[in-house]
Amino acid sequence: MSSITVTTWSLEQTSPTDLLSAAAPEGDVRIVRAEVPSPEFSRFLYASVGGDIRWTDRLSWTYARWEEYLNRRGVETWVAYDRGTPAGYVELEPQDDGVVEIVYFGLVPAFRGRRIGGHLLSYGAARAWDLADRWPGLAQTKRVWLHTCSKDGEHAMANYQRRGFQLFDTKVEEEPEVAAPGPWPGAGSL
Repeated sequence: MSSITVTTWSLEQTSPTDLLSAAAPEGDVRIVRAEVPSPEFSRFLYASVGGDIRWTDRLSWTYARWEEYLNRRGVETWVAYDRGTPAGYVELEPQDDGVVEIVYFGLVPAFRGRRIGGHLLSYGAARAWDLADRWPGLAQTKRVWLHTCSKDGEHAMANYQRRGFQLFDTKVEEEPEVAAPGPWPGAGSL
């Protein structure tokens, strides 16, 4: 099996004042929290956003595993809708000591390049900073972090930096090369 070299960059904000918001896109774009944990919907978002950029780590998750993860205290999914159609999402996961990770963020391919991504990332980062306001008992957020890699979209790193995220770690690793699975089994690449 052949391998590819993948660079992973980790970025962070250490204060809510680090967040540099993007302008809202034109049109009827709304961002709504998916308050009812739904393995079906979350898997749809994961596969639809990540299908062409090789997101594969959760494809083998069982329904029970999705359900367990989504029901963890403080895990939130915020979905961007363009005229009622899911366009992308941001997933937040609280960690120890007031740290919140933006675990997944991205847009369905058909919605990329429409200025939705910066707005969704701004909104998601703001929700990471005020996560404890919605989850009494969680520590106040002191740090928001995420990672991106060379397999992600060509504008990902620039978007994170324009939103005020600062690089704090870089790793280069060899990974087995896998074909992009597409949005559902058997669909192939987009």
